Amino acid sequence: MPTTYEPIATTTLSSAQSSVTFSSISGSYTDLRIAIQARSTAAGNGRESFRIRFNGDTNSNYSATWIVGNGTSAGSNRNSSQTYAYAMFQESNSTSTAFGMNTLDIMNYSNATTYKTGLTRSSYNLLGNTEDCSAAHVFLWRSTSAITSIEFSTDASGGLSSGSTFTLYGIKAA
Repeated sequence: MPTTYEPIATTTLSSAQSSVTFSSISGSYTDLRIAIQARSTAAGNGRESFRIRFNGDTNSNYSATWIVGNGTSAGSNRNSSQTYAYAMFQESNSTSTAFGMNTLDIMNYSNATTYKTGLTRSSYNLLGNTEDCSAAHVFLWRSTSAITSIEFSTDASGGLSSGSTFTLYGIKAA
């Protein structure tokens, strides 16, 4: 049977901000999905990364593996013992108003006996190169705590541009 997506919260930035947080997330769903349309305030010609933290955990409890490609070339990498999980998004420049598109799926987020896994999918344009790129990250948060808050911030010098939108959905098994 199909699953049911229920919108829990949406945040659309009316001005640039350094972070967005969803808090007091109910444990009444089986999974979570966050749909993100975002752009960085950093001027550049590529992409920037979201830093994703759960329940305010800044310890080295995150690991990730990712792939990225543009139709011509591809790359992959992995890391462990990081202080955040992450996903790619659109960097701004003076000639583009494009926003990168992202989805973040967190499976079994309220289970208090297993580590949490998630999958991000990103689509963005390398602005200076006019290349469309796609990336996928799978991550592990080494905590058995139920996820009750999710914070998105940026790496490097950029913030989140006005107009960036974050929507949190709860998924219930039908």
